[in-house]
Amino acid sequence: MGGARDVGWVAAGLILAAGACYCFYKLTRGRRRGGRRLRLRPSRSAEDLTSGSYDDTLNAEQVQKLLYLLESTEDPIIIERALVTLGNNAAFSANQIVIRELGGIPIVGSKINNPNQSIKEKALNALNNLSVNVENQIKIKVYVSQVCEDVISGPLNSAVQLAGLRLLTNMTVTNAHQDMLSSYITDLFHVLVTGNGSTKVDSSFLSLLDGHVPKEILLRALTLLQNITDCLSEERRLATQTAFPAGSLFSLLYGKECAQKMKALVHHHDADVKEKVTMIPKFW
Repeated sequence: MGGARDVGWVAAGLILAAGACYCFYKLTRGRRRGGRRLRLRPSRSAEDLTSGSYDDTLNAEQVQKLLYLLESTEDPIIIERALVTLGNNAAFSANQIVIRELGGIPIVGSKINNPNQSIKEKALNALNNLSVNVENQIKIKVYVSQVCEDVISGPLNSAVQLAGLRLLTNMTVTNAHQDMLSSYITDLFHVLVTGNGSTKVDSSFLSLLDGHVPKEILLRALTLLQNITDCLSEERRLATQTAFPAGSLFSLLYGKECAQKMKALVHHHDADVKEKVTMIPKFW
């Protein structure tokens, strides 16, 4: 195996290893909250927007004020608070678009080079939420190499390292940007192998394939599994591999427990879920 295709199945495994359970929960937070009426803040100064409740949604004018503040201030406390506010608001799909259209992605992205580790972490968290939007990924991909280097060279199990892994997870959910990890795969896997429980994935990942899991989470988990299967099929590994090494990510994904869950999902009440399950040929 070699080249970009080799990266395909390896990077797909990385997706699952980088704190997958947390990531899936986080990405759906905005949608679940969207069911209740959200309060818009009245017009306030940019500094005011960095204090108080971070859960209120911002309008375009307020987002613009925060972005200007991030560009103009050198106060680390204000920068960190502004990033937290933007990051929390980026959990909502509408705000993901607004922030991009106002030129916010490069402003937030510039903060990942800040020597202050807390600011770097908050910037990565904001980019993580922004990266759920496919169009945003086109602008965020310029930071992938830097994030990989920070994850590899940073303190093991640090907040910055985990934030970087979550961002890489989102950026490699589809095959569009997986090739960007080609030169970092070995070192990234070393991080995943040596890290603690926050960095690894275990059998709890399979709980995401339970029928009672919210549809948006279930579909994302199935999409990941489909991408891995497709990449392995291209390399003809599924056709030639009789058994994956015990304890590996692939033995987890293609073991008996996962197969049972997939067969149960064929009878899921949602048509989209049933269709997605049937698109993963390894189990049929």
